Amino acid sequence: MSKDKLLFVTGKLASPSLKDLLSRMTGVLPFDWEITTLPINVAALATMEWISSHLKITTKPDKIIIPGLCRGETKILENHTGIPCIKGPKDLRDLPEFFKVSDVNQKNSDYGKYNIEIIAEINHAPDLSLDEIETMAIHLASQGADIIDLGMNPGKPWEQVGECVRRLKKLNFKVSIDSFNPEEVTNAVKAGADLVLSINEDNLEIAKDLDCEFVLIPKEPGKPETLTKCVEKLLSWNRKFRIDPILEPIGHGFARSLLGYYKARELYPAIPMMMGTGNVTELTDSDSAGINAILIAICQELNIQSVLTTSVINWCRTSVKEIDLARKLMYHAITKQVIPKRLESGLLLLRDPTYRKHGEETLNRFKLEIKDKNFRIFAEEGLIHIMNKNIHLKGEDPYKLIEEVKKTETIDESHAFYLGFELCKAMTAITLGKNYSQDQELQWGFLTREETIHRNPMIDK
Repeated sequence: MSKDKLLFVTGKLASPSLKDLLSRMTGVLPFDWEITTLPINVAALATMEWISSHLKITTKPDKIIIPGLCRGETKILENHTGIPCIKGPKDLRDLPEFFKVSDVNQKNSDYGKYNIEIIAEINHAPDLSLDEIETMAIHLASQGADIIDLGMNPGKPWEQVGECVRRLKKLNFKVSIDSFNPEEVTNAVKAGADLVLSINEDNLEIAKDLDCEFVLIPKEPGKPETLTKCVEKLLSWNRKFRIDPILEPIGHGFARSLLGYYKARELYPAIPMMMGTGNVTELTDSDSAGINAILIAICQELNIQSVLTTSVINWCRTSVKEIDLARKLMYHAITKQVIPKRLESGLLLLRDPTYRKHGEETLNRFKLEIKDKNFRIFAEEGLIHIMNKNIHLKGEDPYKLIEEVKKTETIDESHAFYLGFELCKAMTAITLGKNYSQDQELQWGFLTREETIHRNPMIDK
């Protein structure tokens, strides 16, 4: 059975690198390939109309692959050639992942399943207006929250708690109330609250008469065995509940409290459990994404079906989204028995999944092939490179590089702003060891903001 033939369309600068990459991949690619080089330095900046008018096809391929950054609809090229056309990755070095010929992508069609529920707390809800609470609830739900938790203030019961719960229920939210105040809890449940956080042996009797689900916590954290009498009473009352042994802050029994979750699961294998993560994520000087991922892995392995999270302090502001991605990653890894690696780039916020580099030899070749005065910028191995047909400068300081450029090149105001913007991105990339590609956004996982190309395409004959 003959293989399909794919025609890769590229520009003059990328053509040698593309040929080298495809040659090295030939033994594992499920298709044959050929390359056509357009009369343009950077094909990614060309439009479909321009490509259609300049593309010359000598043998009819089964499919045309163009750079992912090319602007316009592929239908334009398909209508012109009569050949199916797709956009490849934004960077040709991502072709192995794009064609799934390495271990870069272990995902399969059912990736994205999960069985951990996210309870997202709105802290100090009584201090907010109902409109503010509604806005926050909508945002938290958009990030992956399954239940909106209303965090109460100690002291006098919140008079609007019932009205707030009813308002959220009208928007089809599941709602929990985080309070030890009996009056506050009762009013919330009567208004439709689904879950009460929390009860222990001191206020257990409130569960007798309220028809909702409860979170049972130990009076003394780290000792789930003290829950036995409470568990027996709740079961005898036919009440629905979940257990939270309480996660303690680092330095205050953190490791011991993890053991408490393990013991609770052994003691009560059939009872649902919950973990509140805020004592660790909010109280540790560390970005929350990695911490959340590890805590969710623990929950997945112990069959802890729900997580309460907060997003108060700045480094935890995206905790709900982080947990949403982590629960899918850990469910897949544990149910499929695969390592949770090369599966979820959305959680890689500071570093990129793979560090790519052209190398000094390739950069020097790029310089020799440039025939125009447009600046090309590269950043790798701790250095920024800026080049056109006249210069090839490299260094760590963008200010010094610009001063060197100005010695030989005339830069207008608009071009200076563009160069400054790109050099700022390049400086960020070499500082963090990230991948930099000119005119493309830096990758920050799920926080990445798509960048629009504002300058004119470099169509250099």
